[in-house]
Amino acid sequence: MTPQDFLADQFQGHRPHLKAVAYRMLGSLSEAEDAVQEAWLRLARSDSGDIDNLGGWLTTVVGRVCLDMLRARKSRREESLEERLPDPVISRADAAPDPEQEVLLADSVGLALLVVLESLTPAERLAFVLHDMFGMPFEQIAPILDRTPVAAKKLASRARQRVRGAAPNPDPDLTTQRRVVDAFLAAARGGDFDALVSILDPEVVLRADGGLLTSGMKVIRGAAAVAGQLATFQRMATSAATHPALVNGLAGLVNTIGDRLISVMSFTISDSKIATIDILSDPERLAQLNLTRLKP
Repeated sequence: MTPQDFLADQFQGHRPHLKAVAYRMLGSLSEAEDAVQEAWLRLARSDSGDIDNLGGWLTTVVGRVCLDMLRARKSRREESLEERLPDPVISRADAAPDPEQEVLLADSVGLALLVVLESLTPAERLAFVLHDMFGMPFEQIAPILDRTPVAAKKLASRARQRVRGAAPNPDPDLTTQRRVVDAFLAAARGGDFDALVSILDPEVVLRADGGLLTSGMKVIRGAAAVAGQLATFQRMATSAATHPALVNGLAGLVNTIGDRLISVMSFTISDSKIATIDILSDPERLAQLNLTRLKP
């Protein structure tokens, strides 16, 4: 094995962790892959003999790359992920996540939490993600931000206050989650308004991202308003084949017509009620999703 092959092998061992960091930072699977690839390119160009802690070095590089990408979004004033749903990670409902997915989705990183992370500044997000989600000391986070450890700690604290309570805590039992999602589907198919209201949290939030065809993301709040979308839910449930799935580790639904994916639905079930519904129906983004894990 050549030194370069050995280095590549070591890098592959760290790849799942690096992708998990980048996914939490960016909310985009494709951009997360780009950030990880950039880390490899920088490693290949460096003198690896001078690196004492490869995992820490790579995490720092990925953090810097993601920070630059987040700042570039703001400076270009392009459509940000605050106006669209983060990319979902989808797998079969009857199968445990593979090892890479387990790393990617650790700490219950559902779409609802990722949406909240999008409200943070790039610096707040990096400090919160690296410290609160991955346990990196502020002494190591500070140089990435060009701040002091004290300043980095303040950024994470500010982010923590904004995140706390903003995303509902999902019920941990998948059986309970699936039972509520099945009840939603039954109410939708039957056009049963009362049954739908009964499983919605009074403060439920619906986010529907249809992409450019629908001018971005639509947000509806409150049980009455969300239940008012019953006709849309019924049309979706009766005109397409609906398949149970895990979406970011939580009970969800994948809707198809023939071989064409038309929507992905993610539910956050809290206290046996639906607290959030996230629907991605943007054809362009759906076409980029990897659904091989849904196949038997």
